[in-house]
Amino acid sequence: QVQLVESGGGLVQAGGSLRLSCAASGRTFRGYLMGWFRGTPGKECDFVAHIGWSGVASRVADSVKGRFTISADNAKNTVILQMNRLKPEDTGVYSCAAGYGEPYGYWGLGTQVTVSS
Repeated sequence: QVQLVESGGGLVQAGGSLRLSCAASGRTFRGYLMGWFRGTPGKECDFVAHIGWSGVASRVADSVKGRFTISADNAKNTVILQMNRLKPEDTGVYSCAAGYGEPYGYWGLGTQVTVSS
């Protein structure tokens, strides 16, 4: 049974940092694409970043370029989203996803990130 469990969310002031983790288990993820998405009430889920499980082919959304980085730690079966210089518009529920591409086949429940101004 595949599980993706996010952690690291919280409340932070604008300009601060958070480090989100996605712990993946239940199968081998070799060849998978691992993504982070942000959900906010009344809006579609926004793409934030993705990375190949081997650590190649990473991409981040234009809105977070230069502030967020994504990395994969295969030894720990974990994908990290480092978020720096956070802005109030970064607020939302951040969910981890895994799949061979879009649409992603597996999703976590998400972790709340709130950035105060």
